[in-house]
Amino acid sequence: MNAHVFTSDVAFTPTVKAIQARKGSREAYARVEERGSWQADITPDLAAFIEAQTSVFLSTANGEGQPYIQHRGGPAGFLKVLDERTIGFADFSGNRQFITQGNLDDNPRAFLFLIDYAHRQRIKIWGSARVVEEDAELMAKLMPEGYK
Repeated sequence: MNAHVFTSDVAFTPTVKAIQARKGSREAYARVEERGSWQADITPDLAAFIEAQTSVFLSTANGEGQPYIQHRGGPAGFLKVLDERTIGFADFSGNRQFITQGNLDDNPRAFLFLIDYAHRQRIKIWGSARVVEEDAELMAKLMPEGYK
């Protein structure tokens, strides 16, 4: 079963909460949860932050749970907010190992870490991901303007 009471439960598992309690931070995080926990939808401000980024770290795990992280980059706007719960980007040729794609075929869970170093801001996004191939309309939407 994968039901979460709070959006933060994706990170704050029972084991994490027990450690927080033992080390003295559980009470503060419980108050955050009581106030509604973490936001789950992409707001206009968050969309602006996402679409301004030129870099993102994408983490996946294979079917056995072994984690993997990849860097993706492009011009500002290469990350597209498609709706209040969906982010997309065109994936360009890389080293042709296809580790991320293989991981997503076995395990759709993914994590994005966006960092704005200049303004000392970061966003962590948990969710699921998939590779969409042979969808010309979507690809046209995701291609950065002027990219060749």
